[in-house]
Amino acid sequence: MTWASWTTTGVFAGRGGVRTEEAGILTGDLTVHTTWDGREADVTVQYSGTSQWFTLTGSPVSCPTEQESRTLHQEIVEAVRAGGGATVPSTTETYR
Repeated sequence: MTWASWTTTGVFAGRGGVRTEEAGILTGDLTVHTTWDGREADVTVQYSGTSQWFTLTGSPVSCPTEQESRTLHQEIVEAVRAGGGATVPSTTETYR
């Protein structure tokens, strides 16, 4: 089985934070984690330094390649910094 994952710590969410399935909007100092299983990417966030992870709204998303999943992770990190209730893009077309 092919898989990969990326974690970025210390991502300060911009005004409006990020939207999660379990907890609604999160703001502040967050950690972003993306796991790719060869077909799709799962994106979660947590308050940095804590143990509870929250699913970013829109996750999982279809993602056919490891490189595209890495690009997606970076795009999401940037979206978290921008805030505005950031979510996962609905298709790979947004980050190709």
